Amino acid sequence: MDDLRLINEAFVNTFIRKRDKELHKGDCGKVLVIAGSKGMAGAAILSARGALRSGAGLVRVMVPEELFPILQVGVPEATCVSRSLPPERLGEYQAIVIGPGLGDDLSNVPLIHSVLKCNCPAIVIDADGLNLLARDQSLKDAVKNAGERLILTPHPGEAARLLGCSSAEINDDRAGSVYRLAEQFGSVTVLKGAGTLVATPNGEAYINTTGNPGMATGGSGDVLSGIIGALAGQGCSCLAAAACGVYIHGFAGDIASKALGEYGITASDIAAMTGIAIQKITDS
Repeated sequence: MDDLRLINEAFVNTFIRKRDKELHKGDCGKVLVIAGSKGMAGAAILSARGALRSGAGLVRVMVPEELFPILQVGVPEATCVSRSLPPERLGEYQAIVIGPGLGDDLSNVPLIHSVLKCNCPAIVIDADGLNLLARDQSLKDAVKNAGERLILTPHPGEAARLLGCSSAEINDDRAGSVYRLAEQFGSVTVLKGAGTLVATPNGEAYINTTGNPGMATGGSGDVLSGIIGALAGQGCSCLAAAACGVYIHGFAGDIASKALGEYGITASDIAAMTGIAIQKITDS
């Protein structure tokens, strides 16, 4: 593998710039978040907030219909769509995020297949989407055929399930692990944790330089999935969306840490600080 390259402010400034004054929401990407299940509506809300705070022009959330009232209160800027949406409509989006709080019931496998078959140019698979990928061979085959329009975002436990090893083995060789995942699944891969890593199937690998221990809190990864989806929806390549996304996410966490202390950060705080983080980057 190539030497690890730093994801720093200069790197992110290459891709994230001040907005044109004539911009309208139609220029800023339409993102679909497929997430949430009974008891896990918060994951869908946090992912949608991450996308909205990162500049997505339109965010729709596909959740079970009984969760519509919760989503419409928790993130009123997003609209809800039913999981009975015809598969051909999935191609209307510039980016799709699937997995946060989805539930790891195998009944969700056909939904993931529909996403993988659609014409959407960028697909982020996170959380329960990854757990189902680890369990279902048909999904593994479909992912390998989907090309580099996919971004996988595992934490060490999910990475271990995908590679059939232990979390300790992942953490003992994080760089090697993220490369193996990228190569095995043919996808841009984000290995979350202290010094988050991003790798491509061709051997490029990057290490993030932002973030702090206060971000080790439930829902933080859901926010990240939305940030990455929003950047991809605005035209960043999958690699740029993943790398810039982890930097912005970590920077937002650093801003939250200074305001609230590492012990007091919640995922909602990280989402709330994301726009400030992007503003500071584009002002530099």
